[in-house]
Amino acid sequence: MVENAMEIKVGELLRPLGLKLAAAESCTGGLVGHRITNVPGSSEYFLGGVTAYAYEAKVKLLGVSWDTLTRYGAVSRETVLEMARGARRALEADIGISVSGIAGPGGGMPEKPVGLTWISLSASGFEEARSFVFPGDRLQVKEQAAEQALRLLSEYLAMVSAR
Repeated sequence: MVENAMEIKVGELLRPLGLKLAAAESCTGGLVGHRITNVPGSSEYFLGGVTAYAYEAKVKLLGVSWDTLTRYGAVSRETVLEMARGARRALEADIGISVSGIAGPGGGMPEKPVGLTWISLSASGFEEARSFVFPGDRLQVKEQAAEQALRLLSEYLAMVSAR
């Protein structure tokens, strides 16, 4: 593991804050959780993750509304916000992070191209969602999405730590 890897930084920021993290992943298929749990001692702050790939899993496991999914689609700001909230609620975590995207090679449309990914963070009094269009093949899109999810989490934790 690279010494300055984002998952190490996240752990170094989370541990002293005493906050608990949960993940909700779709296109990354558990890669965010995988990277977090590569860090020894991550059980101190990482409660777990839900890989909710299908609409039905997003609804049943994370409480995403069918209306949101049919109106905006799985790859949308609205859906990732509901996924992050759902992960927090399901695992009783302080912070929920979520990812949903189109990893490709198929599935893209003009308004939602391959590589489009939404990432969200939900915490008490704070929510943010960001969109990206990542280049590359399926694995590269997944890796970039996981990296950006960890980066968003790191930025949030640095802001909390500075308070």
